[in-house]
Amino acid sequence: MSSTDLAIDYLGLSLRCPLVASSSPLTGNLDGLRRLEDAGAGAVVLPSLFEEQLEAESLAVHRWLETGAESHVEAAGYFPELDDYDLGSDSYLELIRRAKQALEVPVIASLNGTTPGGWVRHAKSLEQAGADALELNLYGVAADPALDSEAVEARDRALVRSVREAVSLPLAVKLSPFFTAFVHTARELVASGAGGLVLFNRFYQPDLDLESLAVTPRLVLSARDELRLPLRWIAILHGRVKASLAATTGIHEAEDALKVLLAGANVAMMASALLQNGPEHLALVRSGIVGWLEAHEYESVRQLCGSVSQGAAEDPNAFERANYLQTLQSWPGDYHR
Repeated sequence: MSSTDLAIDYLGLSLRCPLVASSSPLTGNLDGLRRLEDAGAGAVVLPSLFEEQLEAESLAVHRWLETGAESHVEAAGYFPELDDYDLGSDSYLELIRRAKQALEVPVIASLNGTTPGGWVRHAKSLEQAGADALELNLYGVAADPALDSEAVEARDRALVRSVREAVSLPLAVKLSPFFTAFVHTARELVASGAGGLVLFNRFYQPDLDLESLAVTPRLVLSARDELRLPLRWIAILHGRVKASLAATTGIHEAEDALKVLLAGANVAMMASALLQNGPEHLALVRSGIVGWLEAHEYESVRQLCGSVSQGAAEDPNAFERANYLQTLQSWPGDYHR
């Protein structure tokens, strides 16, 4: 039995391990959640609850009830009990309750909303259901030419602020990398109430079907090379924001998790690798982290966190533009000859 201490703090929660099972189909049912906990996950993030889906389902129920009421003068007697009708949020809230009863690790709910009222209303429900923390998924495409960058960022800050004022849960914000001045944006979101930042949201880009000429979704799991984007920004943000940092995207093996921890992340979040290899793959990653820590004589994972961040690195410019030319010149192609 290893004596290496893997415990870490994230969003004010004490986690037994810095590996967190990120939002995915695996975290959407009790069997998957139990397997992830058994594999050693420090916490689990449930799939996102989408405001649009809830609103669409609510409208569908409303239309269905109105249609039924007009079909017969005694239609009230044929309405089903609303408790038997799944509005979407009901099953999600029940998943939180059952997960809290079945698991010992923290259960983090995920909310993807579009309006301040929707965010607040559903955030309160998630808190009441017993979630240990809340991850706000800021997934929006800035396609309106009438909105400049300041307006878009002000909207995001307002959403975070409205949720922070409504609930007492620890609050993380999952971001995209598409901001003009990312460090400034990150600090403003923390000032608005975010206790943690999750880097980065992977947008599922649309594709075109050349036969039907239809816009089609394409779901592609992450690859390890994608780790470099969150790795850079975790390293830059460490020590510059008073918030927990979570790295997600491209974390498949122990080496990937170790890199983001060294850069300054509190936790490494995994989804794609677990979908590809099963929840038990997390145990192999965890074992690899322990083995590396022991081989390098670390007694705890806290000792290495942030030790190669930009603020601690021998060459801070390595995380910025100064390393660009060196990287290009490192390619061993024939053009150097």
